[in-house]
Amino acid sequence: MRKLEIADPEVMRIAIQQEIARSDESRYDHRLHGLLLVTGGHSCQQVAELFGEDRRTVQRWVKRFESHGLEGVREGERPGRPATLDAKQWAALGRDLRRDPGAFGLTGHLWDGKLLSEHLRKRYGVALGVRQCQRIFGQMGFRLRKPRPQVAQSDPVKVAAVKKTAPPGKATEH
Repeated sequence: MRKLEIADPEVMRIAIQQEIARSDESRYDHRLHGLLLVTGGHSCQQVAELFGEDRRTVQRWVKRFESHGLEGVREGERPGRPATLDAKQWAALGRDLRRDPGAFGLTGHLWDGKLLSEHLRKRYGVALGVRQCQRIFGQMGFRLRKPRPQVAQSDPVKVAAVKKTAPPGKATEH
């Protein structure tokens, strides 16, 4: 019988690994398959190479299986990095953002990532980057507002005549 081969195996291997990483259930199945190979006589190193994992990862699967059974192989809590602001500080920050930045001695009339980063550093002793501060706005339900530039010497009457949309509250003439 002819040996079956997959075209472009390296690309397909990456695609399969990405598919496995998509859900908790497929990661659980992946671990079970690894454990099945270990129980069949393969070493953790061999399974790791076959699965594209680190040897220590497969060893961790085996140890968790031996100590907790099948439940030990299931996806656990992955808490991530601890929050830099506690609940009280988070609420206070929400109140701060509803005020003008000038009230805190900052220059600027609208909050942006750079101002928020400076505010957090000065007021709460927390150093966050501009991009992370921009994410905080979204998490708190704020949206980006940018001031519209006004040409210094523009005549409001002439501007209104050229505008395609009528000012709020004014009806358009046909």
